[in-house]
Amino acid sequence: MSRSKSPSKHDNDVLHQYQDTDGHFSLVRNFRLADLVTIMNGVCGSFSVFSSARYLLSNDPDYLWSAFAFPLAGLMFDFLDGKVARWRKSSSLLGQELDSLADLISFGVAPALLAFVCGLRTYLDTVVLTGFICCGLARLARFNATVALVPKGNGGKAKYFEGLPIPSSLGLVAVLSYWAKNGWIEGQQGLPWGTVVLWGNVGGRGELHVVSVIFGCWAAAMVSKTLRVPKL
Repeated sequence: MSRSKSPSKHDNDVLHQYQDTDGHFSLVRNFRLADLVTIMNGVCGSFSVFSSARYLLSNDPDYLWSAFAFPLAGLMFDFLDGKVARWRKSSSLLGQELDSLADLISFGVAPALLAFVCGLRTYLDTVVLTGFICCGLARLARFNATVALVPKGNGGKAKYFEGLPIPSSLGLVAVLSYWAKNGWIEGQQGLPWGTVVLWGNVGGRGELHVVSVIFGCWAAAMVSKTLRVPKL
């Protein structure tokens, strides 16, 4: 696939910076402040994943609420890294890739695992949640590849997002946390609206929670080409 434009001189300088720097921890020594803020986003997403796992092992609600809180903290760092980059007047190709990878953990993998923890545990549920993560991955890759083609406003920022931005998944996390507060999760009263059996018997591979449809629609909205969300 051909590129729309050749790398700029600044991009080439940045690439040579990482290629020409030798020695131990050379990658870390080349990090900018904004890159470290971005990594904190990934740290929050990772802690959410492990907190969810701890909840499954111990059934301790403190771990569940920690798992709900960490993606929100990740959003704060996701917001700050751009501010820091503009304040320091330093950005890099590495920072752009770090941002996408951190977003995938905090707003893709962590919310999907929270949905599993709260009750989306059937075979078809996990198929939908896997699709949700992969659509988030594709959404981030498309953003990196096409951001230069999106019309810009007066401040140089893109006027809109193509498809739902992946941090919007925090809306789903908020709903799950509300259900958890009211006891509408696995192990208590169960998820709202129950399940449908598409084939086979109850408890088999053909059983699907109705809530999974929401995650499926959200995934489709993330990769939509025609849905344009105004950028604030």
